[in-house]
Amino acid sequence: MSSMGRAGVAPAWRRPVAVVSFAQYPTCRREEHRNEVEVLMPVVAEALDAVGLTKDDMGFVCSGSSDYLVGAPFSFVMALDAVGAWPPLRESHVEMDGAFALYEAWVMLQSEDIDTALVYSFGRSSSGNIRRALGLQLDPYTMAPLWPDSVSLAALQARVLVDRGIASEDDFAEVASRCLRNATSNPNAQVSGTASAGDLMRDAYVVEPLRRHACPPVGDGAAAVVLAAGERASELVERPAWITGMDHRVETHALGARDLADSPSTRLAAQAAGLVGGVASKIDLAELHAPFAHQELILARALGLADGVALNPSGGALVANPLMVAGLARIGEAARRVMDGSAHTALAHATSGPCLQQNLVCLLSDQPGPAVLGGARTAGTAGTGGTAGTAGTAGTGGTAGTAGTAGTAGTGGAPGEES
Repeated sequence: MSSMGRAGVAPAWRRPVAVVSFAQYPTCRREEHRNEVEVLMPVVAEALDAVGLTKDDMGFVCSGSSDYLVGAPFSFVMALDAVGAWPPLRESHVEMDGAFALYEAWVMLQSEDIDTALVYSFGRSSSGNIRRALGLQLDPYTMAPLWPDSVSLAALQARVLVDRGIASEDDFAEVASRCLRNATSNPNAQVSGTASAGDLMRDAYVVEPLRRHACPPVGDGAAAVVLAAGERASELVERPAWITGMDHRVETHALGARDLADSPSTRLAAQAAGLVGGVASKIDLAELHAPFAHQELILARALGLADGVALNPSGGALVANPLMVAGLARIGEAARRVMDGSAHTALAHATSGPCLQQNLVCLLSDQPGPAVLGGARTAGTAGTGGTAGTAGTAGTGGTAGTAGTAGTAGTGGAPGEES
């Protein structure tokens, strides 16, 4: 479901939906004493208790996780024990990060018959060799048989930036240093610190040009978000974080066919969500799901964020990266700062697949409706060529489908083509 209507014309504003609660399990290197249900239960309870609701008040429940991490099929069914599956509830699951589960719940809340939804995700990255497991999502014919690991692929992407003169290893260290400093005030972060970029440059390489500080930690965690629609959101909290736009797009799984120094799917998702015209200059902060330091640089450029935007005030995925959770946490962290009054507008981003293959962008505001972001929904509509195709959804360990081709852009609208 794109934010843009047929023929690229922005539709009338839909039912407003807001994040009203967020809870997260403190990420740890290895959770040895609790199973997935025991990790989820206090997180779900905290998210619901914060707004005085129970699971019986939820019109819809959606989760995100991966059977590959758990090592068992239909593991999400077991996790429902953390919510309580009786009496029966309307439930769905995506084999992806919880951010994409939140997207499904947001779509469901456009219906008038429900006004609340619970979204949660969990991931136990420590249970196996995560670098090798992530190789299973690659093209099964030409790429997966070579068994390239996730860090090596990210290093190839970083090498493109260095060789083109777009960024340097010193730039990667600057990103890592800032994220570590930001994490010192985040109790859910797995790592934090005050090391300078110069100090970090003494770290050993993991895969050149990526040093240890430029790679994410392996950790276990969980997160939960409560969404509410319309007047229900204002009844539950004094300052909801309204979702003013959201979209996700995907690029081809053929790495050789992509420009790894850019993220056109992020740019297109942002524009479809409403980040057009001068909206980027009005964003107060951005929580970017950048597991590797160089990817934050790629994303910031693709989004056209102004220099004054606070990037990853929580520390981001460089300080806590539980798989299937880190993307949902970006939305939650951005929403938390809107709800507590430290930001008026925020952007949250989530990614899936190798080298930023699939990307989701969510815009948040302390006021409902697109007008808060300068009329983003109506600024610039796509011209001749029609609506962009719907992004495919990744299956279990599989590859996400290819996004359709966008029509030729009109003035201030979405870009002409992307495949």
